[in-house]
Amino acid sequence: MKIMVAIKRVVDYAVKIRVKSDKSGVETSNVKMSMNPFCEIGLEEALRIKESGLASEVIAVSMGPSQCVDTLRTGLAMGADRAIHVEASATLYPLSVAKLLKALVDVEKPGLLILGKQAIDDDCNQTGQMVAGLLNWPQGTFASKVVLDKEKEVATVEREVDGGLETLCLDLPAVITTDLRLNQPRYATLPNIMKAKSKVIKKFTPQELNVDIKSDLEVQGVIVSSVDELIDKLKNEAHVI
Repeated sequence: MKIMVAIKRVVDYAVKIRVKSDKSGVETSNVKMSMNPFCEIGLEEALRIKESGLASEVIAVSMGPSQCVDTLRTGLAMGADRAIHVEASATLYPLSVAKLLKALVDVEKPGLLILGKQAIDDDCNQTGQMVAGLLNWPQGTFASKVVLDKEKEVATVEREVDGGLETLCLDLPAVITTDLRLNQPRYATLPNIMKAKSKVIKKFTPQELNVDIKSDLEVQGVIVSSVDELIDKLKNEAHVI
């Protein structure tokens, strides 16, 4: 069984965030970047599953600019067998990422897809749920414990909820998103870091995967000059009040 793990390149958690002067976003130039901590936990869990003999291969995938290759090499140094980079210069929203992941799943046919529950840069917590919906796969989010039964092709996921712990039994293939308490990620050793530098990373573009990455949210409207005008338009044009 293959395990695919999605990893994201984000501003390092120890860096003090600075907003751009034009207020358009967070400053990323000359800022230390690293693998999203939740994605790192997801990769560690995939590696542990493989080491226990329940998986044959771990594939790390990342999407974004060319610098994402550095994050993928970190994943290879940790122990991933292969890496795939979907190069995209445009901003990737969660639904676009979910569509790209679905396309990669169709190509690689993994038995398990693992993601971090959210990224520390946008805290969206949406991609895992979206890709599960697109694939029509069962999902276990915020996993704090994962147990696989290869013979029955079932994953048991323990997750933390407001009332305590909830246990889910998922038929494979499935999507799992990881919480902080699932494990403690390993450090990449120097020999593995050196080996990862020479490994080939497979590349795709969104066009090659037949995925349109434009924003699926388009807002249309007009600016009104007063509350009275707003009420008038809602009442007489939109007919919602």
